Amino acid sequence: MRKDRHAPVQITIAKRNGHAAPHGGAWKVALADFMTAMFCLFLVLWLTNQSSDMKSAIAGYFQDPLGRASEQGSSILPGEGARAALVERAATQEEVMNLRRDRLMVAAKRIEGQLDADPILQALRHHIEIQLTEDGLRIELLEDSTGYFFERSQPTPNVRGTQILALLGAELGRLPLPVRVEGHTDAYQFKSDGTYSNWELSADRANAARRIMTMSGLAPDQIAQVTALADRNPRVAGNRYASANRRVTITMLLRDPRESGEATTPPRQAGPG
Repeated sequence: MRKDRHAPVQITIAKRNGHAAPHGGAWKVALADFMTAMFCLFLVLWLTNQSSDMKSAIAGYFQDPLGRASEQGSSILPGEGARAALVERAATQEEVMNLRRDRLMVAAKRIEGQLDADPILQALRHHIEIQLTEDGLRIELLEDSTGYFFERSQPTPNVRGTQILALLGAELGRLPLPVRVEGHTDAYQFKSDGTYSNWELSADRANAARRIMTMSGLAPDQIAQVTALADRNPRVAGNRYASANRRVTITMLLRDPRESGEATTPPRQAGPG
């Protein structure tokens, strides 16, 4: 027999260099879905802890993201083709008013936040009354016995008055709603020859407020009325001589009186007392 028949058989295994088979990207999709779900959960938890005013503001934004709350009736979205065929539902008057109130509430919170954030403006806080009324957002600059925003018997505002009026002009100018400015005085009469009275003073102060606000961001065509009321509408009804009766009232209106016909007769301006 041949000797080579009993030789051991050698098996050689060759190793090939290379990377392992890819695992795919399905885990990335799952992770993205998980992160989105967690974000939604935290957003819902945050919303549930907010005040009713904040919830109303957020709801108003999603109901009116394009800022069309001041518009009435239906409109066609710009564009051509299929997009132009989309017609917005006509908003009811109540819906329009609710959206405007929401936007005014947000503006009030923004103004109050600026007053509270600045130490200088915070000192003015107890002389500024901000209130949402049936007419709209009313802001009153209240005087004291020495004069606060206006020096005693002077028609132009001082540094404090100019500063707060500029802030109001910038903030109210962000909304496309009309504004009414009213000047008020107490019942004390001027010791002069009668050519200048509380009527002239209240008119001059209202117009001074209008000028500063329009120079600071309020559009001139937003001014719907500038009214001089002298001592005819006292804040303290039982005391017409109270210093709190001296004030400038700025109201951002829910309805434009120029459209409803309320301003067809010019308001009473400065005249003899």
